[in-house]
Amino acid sequence: MRVAELAVRFGCEIVGDPETRVTAVATLEKAGELDISFLANAKYRSLLKTSRAGAVILSAADAPDCATTALVHKNPYEIYARVAAMLHPQPKMRAGIDAMASVSAQATISQSASIAAAVVIADGVQIGERCVIGPGCVIGRDVHIEDDTRLVANVTLCHGVSIGKRCVLHPGAVIGADGFGIANTDDGWIKVPQLGGVRIGDDVEIGASTTIDRGAIDDTVVGNGVKLDNQIQVAHNVHIGDHTVIAACTGISGSTRIGKRCMIGGAVGFVGHLDICDDVVVTGQTMVNRSITVPGMYSSALPMDEARRWRRNSARFRKLDELAKRLGQLEKDLKANR
Repeated sequence: MRVAELAVRFGCEIVGDPETRVTAVATLEKAGELDISFLANAKYRSLLKTSRAGAVILSAADAPDCATTALVHKNPYEIYARVAAMLHPQPKMRAGIDAMASVSAQATISQSASIAAAVVIADGVQIGERCVIGPGCVIGRDVHIEDDTRLVANVTLCHGVSIGKRCVLHPGAVIGADGFGIANTDDGWIKVPQLGGVRIGDDVEIGASTTIDRGAIDDTVVGNGVKLDNQIQVAHNVHIGDHTVIAACTGISGSTRIGKRCMIGGAVGFVGHLDICDDVVVTGQTMVNRSITVPGMYSSALPMDEARRWRRNSARFRKLDELAKRLGQLEKDLKANR
């Protein structure tokens, strides 16, 4: 495409030749004259002067350092994402059901949907227009999948799950497995039936090997526009608000409610039955052990340190309670002697 076409479509200013043509995206370091690249991190600004890219998407502040045609926008990463999607579209899948798929006669599948080999579809399933069900997926009874949703491969949707429009579920995702519901008795642990479902909104993306448990009685709910990274655990009856994003290896315990537009870093842990308000940012490896009622950024993990110093400080940390008590007593003694 001509850079001029991209500028008009995405509201960018052009610095350089508007007739420059690009066919693919590439990094600043590896791009050639038919590639378009981007700069969203100042760490890579030095590459602008040596990059062979035909065009670069960047901010106005970085434009003077660019040695080639520039597409200037306040959010270069957003424009890069849109250009990349245009130049590298998903391959169109041929509609129809592969002969090696196992599909119940009681399932309702749109004629425009694509069902790959080794897919298993149970009774009562409804699959909408232009959906793509990749190889090895298992779809349990009474699952509803709305239009333009794609299951990449080996995705499992257990019974009663509902998936909205334009969703993407990556390989190994499991939606609607039983939650960790067990009750202690004199004879040991017994299973608590998990009777709810999972409701996933529109435009949701769920990463590889991420698991979302069904509700114990009511449903587990994932709102519109939510983006979940790989290997996240969402327990039963969790609610995730619209347009929240969560990075890899986060674990959310049962009945926690996370608000809208939150940003959760990697390896964050949530204890159960918490309420997290809208517009909260939680940095990586934080342990969230109480509800958050005020929007803002929250952290709890200690950063890396040299090993010997870390061990000394760790030993001191164990003495903090004793030191706090001694300090409290000293303050009382000082006040008594005044």
